[in-house]
Parts: sequence; structure tokens; C-alpha cells
Amino acid sequence: MTSNDPADRIRAAAAAMQPRLVALRRDLHAHPELAFEEHRTAGIVAAELARLGIPHRTGVGGTGVVGVIEGARPGRHLGLRADMDALPIQEETGLPFASRVEGKMHACGHDIHTATLLGVAELLQSLRGQLAGRVTLIFQPAEETLEGGPAMVAAGAAAGLDAVVGFHNHPHAPVGSFSFVRGPSLAASDTFALTLRGKSGHAAHPYAAVDPVVGAAHLVTQLQTVVSREQKPLHPCVVTVGMLQAGTTHNIIPERALLKGTVRTLHAEARDVAEAAIRRLVEHTAAAMRLEATLDYRRMIGSLVNDDRVLEPAVAAVRAQLGDVIAEGQPSMGAEDFAAFAEVAPAFHLGVGAGAPGRADRLHNADYQPDERCLELGVQALGRIALEMLA
Repeated sequence: MTSNDPADRIRAAAAAMQPRLVALRRDLHAHPELAFEEHRTAGIVAAELARLGIPHRTGVGGTGVVGVIEGARPGRHLGLRADMDALPIQEETGLPFASRVEGKMHACGHDIHTATLLGVAELLQSLRGQLAGRVTLIFQPAEETLEGGPAMVAAGAAAGLDAVVGFHNHPHAPVGSFSFVRGPSLAASDTFALTLRGKSGHAAHPYAAVDPVVGAAHLVTQLQTVVSREQKPLHPCVVTVGMLQAGTTHNIIPERALLKGTVRTLHAEARDVAEAAIRRLVEHTAAAMRLEATLDYRRMIGSLVNDDRVLEPAVAAVRAQLGDVIAEGQPSMGAEDFAAFAEVAPAFHLGVGAGAPGRADRLHNADYQPDERCLELGVQALGRIALEMLA
């Protein structure tokens, strides 16, 4: 006898597709592709959507794929988004399905995300007679460079959405758990590259030169005051100089020094304060040290803000499907270009526990190994969210 309980039907469907989703994920894992190079991955996504009879478009925003499931009745328009790109990391897992591509690896679990959303697509296609409205399935390239989300939005992938849901695996959380954050959840990410030009000379005669190394050292320490002395204490901000290059040997004062760094903020006001302060510190410190400064400051992606209008029904749907497995988490200063979708439609980003028993794993790690049971559980959670929001 077939159960009329939606939780039972979704659970059974997800369990049945789990072996195929694992095989699909492992195939994607073995063939990682970097940002805007996801041609093979996009081809697999398109083939799966075609197999399911889901109309779709390819080449959206570069290498993105968009599929559409039409419900039986008019209603809301919900977007579901997964990212597809890998990282330039040499895999060290030793797994039989480890990356076959030198220097590239799915070390952030986007292979998990792609396979999960394909499972959700299969589930919702089978339930489309119960849906009121439309589901747009968004398979996005280039999240790691924070360029794919804006590119897909610019290409119209978010057009007409009433709500959009994204998700990310969390290897630091046990498989079977889920999480959410209210309001700002992930940081805006900006970058800067600074070139300081002085006058080269002999290290024994510094008075005859203009030393960019000393200027760079001053700026590295001065930039930390952007956080400690310019931001409101309740406005999180991170300023990190990740690269400083200058000189070639011990006894030559070089002509130039290069610094590169990142700025992370959760609030728009803090973002403006940080940029203005960095520009001011660069200008005046360089002048004080007799240096010429060239600053390239780029705003990459805004803060990801979860909207309660999507968060509340989504959290309730997860609990209805899986029980008391979802808890409120803390914001992170990491960044996610799902924020581009959140800027044009009410959005919610779900955390999916993927930690394997006995492991203390982390993202962007050459030995990263998520628990593949998160595939089936992710399908259940996201499928129930869509079903409830389009009931």
C-alpha cells in the first residue's frame, strides 16, 4: 500500500535514487572542472534533465544550465540553485573515484550539490501534478571565483522568481543535521591589489633610495586598524593581506612592492567604511613614505542575507520531513555568490551536514571527503521545501 504521507513518499523516492546519485556524484568528482570550464558537467546536467523530460537551456551565464518544472496549477515561482565548479587543488584522498585531472579537485563539494539538485529535479518532476507554480532549477558555474552567480542573474536566470533557495554541504557538521542563519549569513567579499613604487638602491645606502618594503610593512599593520578603530564593534569585518612580494635578494632595496588582500563584511555600512578607510590609509601612508601608490580595489559580491519570508517556511518544511534535525547557526565571514540571487529575490541558504563519523573535515582541503548520505537527505529536505512552498 502506498502511503499518503508526503514525508514517506519523499523518503522512499530519495532512497531509491540514492545509488544513482552516488554514482553520478563520483563521476563528477573524478572529472572536476574549474570556473567557466564546466562543459562536461553542464553536459551531464543537461542530459539528466532531458532524461527526466524537463525543458532546459544551456550556456546561461557562460556554462550554466537552467531547467523549468511547471506545476499543475498557477502559483509562485521558486528557484533552486546549485553550483558546479571545482578548485585548483591536487587531490590527496586516495579514493578510487579521486580526481583524474592534475591539480583540480572538487574540494568544496559542488559535485555533491550538482547531484543533489538533479535528485530534487527528479523528485519534483514526479510530483509536478501536486505543484502550484513553477520551479526553476539553476545549475551555476564559477562560484569559487564569485563570478558565476552575477553572470547567471545578468543572463536572466533569476527573472520572475518569487523566492530562491540555495544550499551548501557542511563537513564540520554531522551528516543528518541541517542549519540556518537569520539575516546576514555570509560576508561580502572584496579584493584589493596595491603596488607601491619607490626608488631602488643599495641596502647599505637607504638614504639614496625610497624603500617600498618599509612602506608595505607600515601598511600591513595600518590596515588592521580598519577593523579595530574604524568599524562599529557589532559590525564584523576582516581585512587580510594574503600576499606581499618585494625584492630579489638581501642587499638591494627594490623599486616596488605588491600587496594583495581581501575584505569581508556582513553589513553594507561596514563595507563602505572599510573601502573608504583603506583608500585613505593607502594614499596618506604612501605620501608619508615618499612612495607612489596604485590601488585596484574591487567589490566582488555582497553579503548573503537570508529573508525570513523564505527561511521560516523552509525550516518548517525540513522539520516536517526529517524531524528536529535543523538548528540555528552562526554567520560566517566566508563568501558565496548565491548573494547575487538574494539581491533580486527573497532568498534562503540551507546548511546541509556532510561530516562523516570519525572525521574532522573542512572545505578546500585536499583530503576532503563528505559523507555521501547527505545526497539522499539533501534531496528530502529541498524536495519538501519546494513541495510546501508550492503546495
